[in-house]
Amino acid sequence: MANLDLLEKSIPVAPIKIAALKGCEELARTVDGYLVQYRRELAAHRNTGIAWSGYSEDTFLIDCDCPRFGSGEAKGKINESVRGVDLFILCDITNYSITYRMNGYENHMSPDDHFQDLKRIISASTGKAHRINVIMPFLYEGRQHKRSKRESLDCALALQELVNMGVSNILTFDAHDPRVQNAIPLYGFDNFMPTYQFLKALLRSVPDLKIDNEHLMIISPDEGAMARAVYFSNILGVDMGMFYKRRDYSTIVNGKNPIVAHEFLGDSVAGKDVVVIDDMISSGESMLDVAKQLKAREANRVFVCTTFGLFTDGLAKFDEYYEKGYIHKVITTDLNYRTPELLERPYYEPAAMGKYLASILDTLNHDVSVEKVRSTTAKINKLLAKNRTEKP
Repeated sequence: MANLDLLEKSIPVAPIKIAALKGCEELARTVDGYLVQYRRELAAHRNTGIAWSGYSEDTFLIDCDCPRFGSGEAKGKINESVRGVDLFILCDITNYSITYRMNGYENHMSPDDHFQDLKRIISASTGKAHRINVIMPFLYEGRQHKRSKRESLDCALALQELVNMGVSNILTFDAHDPRVQNAIPLYGFDNFMPTYQFLKALLRSVPDLKIDNEHLMIISPDEGAMARAVYFSNILGVDMGMFYKRRDYSTIVNGKNPIVAHEFLGDSVAGKDVVVIDDMISSGESMLDVAKQLKAREANRVFVCTTFGLFTDGLAKFDEYYEKGYIHKVITTDLNYRTPELLERPYYEPAAMGKYLASILDTLNHDVSVEKVRSTTAKINKLLAKNRTEKP
C-alpha cells in the first residue's frame, strides 16, 4: 500500500464511513473494497499496540436512501448511526439512468435532482457526524464557473451552499476551472487529476505504443485543455500541439456560439500516434472534428483521453468515426455513469479510479497531506520505466 509509513505515524480523525447516493453504488463498492484492504494491511503493519474503534471493518459503507412521495418530493434517510464518524458522501450528478415516479409519470434524475439528494443526506447527518466530506467527481454546475454577462454563478452558489450546511471538504476530479474554489476560500477543496490512470489504461490497451518524440504527440483540443496537455507531454518527453476554436459570435445555437473551424498550432503529426486529452466528452462534436482533422494531417492513430464521458448525443457518431479509422481508442474514467452500450464498444477502454479514490479517502481520514497522493509524477516515471524494460 502507498504511503504506509506516513499513515502509520498519524492518527485518524474519526472512524470512516462512506455514504453512496443512488447511481454511484458500484464505484462506492470498489472504493470500499480497497479501503478495507488498506486498513487491514496498515493494522497488521502498525506496531504501536493501539487499536482504534472502527478503524478496520468488513465494510465502511452505510445504509442511506432518499425515498420519494407520490408528488415527487423526497427526504433523506440514514438508516444507521453516524455519530462521531468521518463521513464521506459520494455523489454522481451525471447518472441520468436513475428514475423516480411523480404523479404517475416516470422521470429521469437530473443533476439538480442528485444535488438535492446530496443536501438531504447532509441534512440528515449534520450535527451527528464528526466531519462531513463530499466526493463529487463531476463538479455540479462546474461548467458555469464564471460570469460573462448577466447570468447566474451556479457552481459558486452550490459550493457555498454545501459549506453553509456543514461540509468541511469537497473532493472533485479535473474541475472545468478549479479557480471556482475561490468561492469558499476558508474550506477544503481538492481537485485531482487522472493522468496516471490514463497512461496505465493506454499502455494496457495499446501494447505496441511507442512513447518517444518520433512516434507520439500530445494534442490539446482547445485552449482550456492546455495545462493538461503540457503536463502530459512534459512527463512523457514528447511534443504537443493545440487546436483553437474559431467561433461565429454573431449567432447563438443551443445557448452557445457555433464553432466554425478548428485551427491547429504545432509541429507535423504525420506518421505519429496522437493522444487528445481533455476534461470531458459532452456531445463529442468538437473531439470528433479534432480527430478527423488530425487524420487529414496524416496522423497514425488517434487516442482520446477524457476524464468524463457523457456522450449526450449518443454513440452513433463515435461508431461511425471508429469504423472510418478517425479514432482508435476512447479512454474515460469510471467516475461517472457509463451506459452498458458504451462498455461493449470495441474502441472504449475504462481508466479505473477506485484504488486511487480509496487512497485519497484513507489519506484524508488520517489528516495528513494529500500531496503525495495528488502528485503522480513518480508513479508515472515508474510505469514508463517498467514499460521500457518489458518491451524488446
